Amino acid sequence: MPEHDDYNSKATWSSATPGDPGKGREVPGSGDAGAAPSAIGPGAPGGGGGGTGAGKPLRIGDALVAKGLISKEQLDKALSQQKSSGRMLGETLVEQGFVSHLVLVRTLGECLGVKGVVLRHGLIDPALMKLVGEEEASRLKLIPMFRVHDTLTVAMAEPQSLPAIDRLRQATGLKIRPVLALDANIQEYIKKYSGENVDIDAFLTSLTTSDVEVVERETVDEGPSTDLDKMVAGSPIVNLVNVAFLTAVRDRASDIHIEPDRKGTRIRYRKDGVLRDLMKPPAGMHASIVARVKVIGKMDIAEKRLPQEGRVRIVAEGRDIDLRISSMPTLLGEKIVVRVLDKRNLKVKLEDLGFRPEALLAFEDVLKSPHGLVLVTGPTGSGKTTTLYSALDLLRTPEVNIITVEDPVEYQLDLVNQIQVQESIGLSFARVLRSVLRQDPDIIMVGEIRDQETARVAVQAALTGHQVLATLHTNDAPGAVARLTDMNIEPYLLSSALNGVVAQRLARTICPSCATKYYPSEQVLLDAGLGERVGHPFRKGAGCRNCHDSGFKGRLGVYEVMAVSPELRRMIHRNAATHELRAKLKEQGWLSLREEGVLLAIEGKTSLEEVLRVTRDDEEEPAEAPEPAPGVAPSATGAAPPSPAHASGTSGAGQAPTPLAAPGEKAKTRPSRGEAA
Repeated sequence: MPEHDDYNSKATWSSATPGDPGKGREVPGSGDAGAAPSAIGPGAPGGGGGGTGAGKPLRIGDALVAKGLISKEQLDKALSQQKSSGRMLGETLVEQGFVSHLVLVRTLGECLGVKGVVLRHGLIDPALMKLVGEEEASRLKLIPMFRVHDTLTVAMAEPQSLPAIDRLRQATGLKIRPVLALDANIQEYIKKYSGENVDIDAFLTSLTTSDVEVVERETVDEGPSTDLDKMVAGSPIVNLVNVAFLTAVRDRASDIHIEPDRKGTRIRYRKDGVLRDLMKPPAGMHASIVARVKVIGKMDIAEKRLPQEGRVRIVAEGRDIDLRISSMPTLLGEKIVVRVLDKRNLKVKLEDLGFRPEALLAFEDVLKSPHGLVLVTGPTGSGKTTTLYSALDLLRTPEVNIITVEDPVEYQLDLVNQIQVQESIGLSFARVLRSVLRQDPDIIMVGEIRDQETARVAVQAALTGHQVLATLHTNDAPGAVARLTDMNIEPYLLSSALNGVVAQRLARTICPSCATKYYPSEQVLLDAGLGERVGHPFRKGAGCRNCHDSGFKGRLGVYEVMAVSPELRRMIHRNAATHELRAKLKEQGWLSLREEGVLLAIEGKTSLEEVLRVTRDDEEEPAEAPEPAPGVAPSATGAAPPSPAHASGTSGAGQAPTPLAAPGEKAKTRPSRGEAA
């Protein structure tokens, strides 16, 4: 059973382990008949009586009065009404309009030291009801909400009931994380989600289809748009798709996944880089859901054997949202992924992306060069295009001609001529680039360098007086040099053309509503290069309703900037290996992605564990590369020769430590684990 340190630090529950009551820890309500759990029950006559003893939880009435949420007179009136009706005090307070359900649940949760929640559609996975059953759930006054790995979050009317938690743990084989909900709220959703098939239609048909309006397909040759909503107005399928789109837009999700399952359909969305379950419609609806999405995207609903792509612009919550739709045939049916492009989420100011001041200055210096090649590298979904858009925002003026070549054009920018690549008709990156050079451009942005031909045209454009911005898939900034030489770009050309490389990752930011201090483990600190900070507090999110109990809300970029100095140009010209470039950068005070991320964690913007998740330690690379095959020349990405420490058979502990410190602090040192390969 997990410990509940993530709830609230107040009250005795915060240090209790629900599955292990035999450790001498007090459980709220176990030693005071008038404590919060019984204060809202029929047998609790009080709630506004005298003060509680030291260390005892507040009664719910006392807590509401102490917080100024109700007056003493309102409490006395509710207590009088409760005595005559025999109903719960909390229900009486809500019925008389003194407090809302949400305020009552949150206050009661604080008394118990757990989270309080008001159940609603989207918070509950209907498939989990089978783990408990309707009868058992009603008897124990609980309902499973969602499962994350081996932890099951359960809404309980009595979260302090250790027997109920133990019984649920034994029945499911999962760790149980209880949260508080009102009994009436729990019973309502037990009835809605019980049985083999969940009646999703019942609540979907009550929603209005006008919340999502199809406006147009974003193409230059599109005719009059079809009024799809009038064709199928009131259909549960339309409402279900609308709910998925609206929820994704409201929660600032980047993608919606509609996947076939043996038992029905699973709909998930990606928020802050992590997929979350949205809903699970019952079996028999998948084909209709897929057909509705394909109709919106002007795709062929009869073709189910081949992948298809579509796009559409919708109006949701009063603003235009662009959707990119992709279908893929799978063993169980078609899978749909919808990319949500909401201009509200686009940050076009470099200072808003997460650059630390030193990295931002270095990147701006690189952009000041009137010609040359600037690369932004990172994996798919790391925000490279957004960084390029932000760079263009800094460079665009009426005095320059900016042309972009993209696949797809994600956001439209003023003063920028944007071109959409269409491989199906032969309009490739390389072909467009060759034609763009005849359009008198000052600045060219290439959405992605995918092949040798595109790379060569981009380098030639940079050498002929144009400023070229492009993205590339490499793990770090120094690795971009080797990637281009692997594409047969001659080192003497690359050394003259390349001005700088920015490598980036996206890290989740700590939720401001539940930020708290914590002490990372010694191993985490060592992995982060902060071995001397053992015992120092860091920040993380404890989890709350605002962040779906994840502890994170939003993301920021982690950036390493490699500005090409004269010395680096000479090394690139002689085709130096990646590890040699990295070593030279270290001598010049350059910080890697891991080190940049650690500084962001020290500043309290993200957690150390999140930084370790999204970045890689350069020193974890292998010390030696395998021998090249006969007749094959070694690549520039070849590994470094063993460091002196490795050659002597000793560890790297005796080598010079790498300084790492927050701004304004004395530099800390970390023991090196040997020269990076």
